[in-house]
Amino acid sequence: MILEALAEFLTLSELGGVIVSGLAKSALYVMIASGLTLIFGLMGVLNFAHGSLTMVGAYLGGLLMVVTVTGGTAPLTRLGLFFVAIVVVFALLTVLGGAIETTIIRPLYDRPPIYQILLTFGLTLVIEEVVRIVLGIYDLQPLSDWQAALATKPQFLREPVALGPVSAGWMSLFQILLGIVTVVGIWAFLTKTRYGLYIRAGSEDTEMASALGIDVRQVFTVVFALGIGLAGAAGTLLMWDPTWGASVPLAAETLLPAFIVVIVGGLGTFRGTVVAALVVGMADAVTTWWFQNAIQFTGLPELVLFLVLVVTLIVRPQGLFGVEEVGGH
Repeated sequence: MILEALAEFLTLSELGGVIVSGLAKSALYVMIASGLTLIFGLMGVLNFAHGSLTMVGAYLGGLLMVVTVTGGTAPLTRLGLFFVAIVVVFALLTVLGGAIETTIIRPLYDRPPIYQILLTFGLTLVIEEVVRIVLGIYDLQPLSDWQAALATKPQFLREPVALGPVSAGWMSLFQILLGIVTVVGIWAFLTKTRYGLYIRAGSEDTEMASALGIDVRQVFTVVFALGIGLAGAAGTLLMWDPTWGASVPLAAETLLPAFIVVIVGGLGTFRGTVVAALVVGMADAVTTWWFQNAIQFTGLPELVLFLVLVVTLIVRPQGLFGVEEVGGH
């Protein structure tokens, strides 16, 4: 049985499909985790509310699509409205992130990290309960995917496409494209802009950056805001993915892989996050294939992700590209 499954797995069509699926999962993981990496890399804040804010982004993106898309809306128009929704959600969550940093995160910078962890965990509980209340008002089920939002996806994104002998979904290719855009955009912002220079300087040596005239507190606010904005943008994409969907459990479902990717890559390093997302995404895709075709163990993909995390912490505790100390004030 195992040998037959291995022979099937190694065929060009199956292996190619797994690779495309792994790249799509990697793109999602890097979009989810990049905001968490930016926040910790400069500020040293482990934001446990990251998953909840991703969930809020999914609902906001879904709301915009449900309001603007009708049954007769053309597929390309739906796609254009989706990009508008991403921009709007990114802007709204960026403003919210800036407000959170200035009002409740900033007063805790001089306290032990446990204060920030407890605060952001409490913020998660508050956000989830507020979302549940709002969904209850509009008679929406908080524990199941929002089908009205899923229905706004263009029909062509639901269909497969042939890439030679490999069959893939247009949605997977779309996710890979958005993941590449996210990585290139963040890289360009961090390395090609003056504000990116301020961010890197602040993460390396906060006191020296302040002595050189950089307003580090303002940089902290901008970074936290952008990190939350990226979480919201990722949530908007997840709203269209049938594996994820807009629901309250999405908060926990995204937080776990985000932390695994950030820890495996190395806390606070964007390059490590990209590489770790590729590793975790491919591991997820491979184990999912084996679970669906050969091994009857429902928790196999999750188990392998934890094994990747455990092995990384044993072999290289600081992560693939991490350093001993990163982030801080």
